[in-house]
Amino acid sequence: MNKYFLAAFKDLLLQLQNTVSENNPPVTCIVSDPFAPISIKAGEDVGLPVVMYATMNACGYMGFKQLHALRERGFTPIKDLSNLSNGYLETKVDWAPGMKDVRLKDFPFIQTTDPDEAVFNFVIGAAETSVKARAIAFHTFDALEPEVLDGLSTIFPRVYSIGPLQLLLNQFEENGLKSIGYSLWKEDHECLQWLETKEPKSVVYVNFGSITVMTADQLVEFAMGLVNSNIPFLWIIRPDLVIGESAALPAEFEEETERRGFITSWCPQEEVLNHPAVGGFLTHSGWGSTIESLCAGVPMACWPFFADQAMNCRYSCNEWRVGMEIDNNVKREEVEMLVKELMEGEKGQKMRGKAMEWKRLAEEAVGPEGTSSINLDKFIHEIISSNN
Repeated sequence: MNKYFLAAFKDLLLQLQNTVSENNPPVTCIVSDPFAPISIKAGEDVGLPVVMYATMNACGYMGFKQLHALRERGFTPIKDLSNLSNGYLETKVDWAPGMKDVRLKDFPFIQTTDPDEAVFNFVIGAAETSVKARAIAFHTFDALEPEVLDGLSTIFPRVYSIGPLQLLLNQFEENGLKSIGYSLWKEDHECLQWLETKEPKSVVYVNFGSITVMTADQLVEFAMGLVNSNIPFLWIIRPDLVIGESAALPAEFEEETERRGFITSWCPQEEVLNHPAVGGFLTHSGWGSTIESLCAGVPMACWPFFADQAMNCRYSCNEWRVGMEIDNNVKREEVEMLVKELMEGEKGQKMRGKAMEWKRLAEEAVGPEGTSSINLDKFIHEIISSNN
């Protein structure tokens, strides 16, 4: 597949270079996602430098970067299916640059049993190729991941942390571009009116992102856990959330929803997380959701699904102290217990306090003299001057 994309991308670059005019300046740099390895090859072939922008954080990317070493050391692919349940995945990995207290299970795609699995090999190849870029920027901030950013600085020539970008965007005045939005689904704003009727910090917001899926049984376990917690909830249930079928909820859940819940297919998440009524977030630990929750000062109950989400969950729970992990084999009793602890318990209160600390540090990072503001200027200069 890569060769077809590469040919098309190179053709586009050459067309742009051949149509240079006073009003159409030449291409001087390629800004690429680190998982678009064709950009490196195309840049080499047409003589253009490449810089990377990763929408993920530093620890999430480092998880991908270490897959090659994990394979070389024989940790993956999994050689025996019993290793999925016998504690093997709890093995500590203490040699990844800048990382500590991480386990095999926290790395992306680590549970594959097939050495020829396409996605597994693609992400390893892409991560290895991306280090050829002149620089890379991450959607994070220095105070959140200093050790991992330092570790990545031993791999890339230049590393920039330029987030949280949504806080930078919010500094701009309203205009046509800002109103475009970036949601993959149509947002329902009615839930904001519903939140207005709730007490401060009383609602748990539940959203498993735009692509996470679950079984019908898992949906029921989450539903009954929410019912039994007696906590008001706002739950986003996409039409395609359940694998292979529509979402069918128990009758008793629907009765409780009428009393203290609100269900919709999508919402303006940043507004929801920053609403005074929201006191906790049940999430899949996608990085976009995680950093929005940190910026809002909202603690999390985490149910990671795939890719970098397990690493985001691990750091949320162990390093940043703002999360509690839900077992992959979800049970209503655990959901009930963790939601109660998140919203009303002592640990939940401590996590809320810690989340507010991260909110403050995130705001400082994007201030006029903040590290992310300075790094963004440097990254833009890197792009502009990269072909000089």
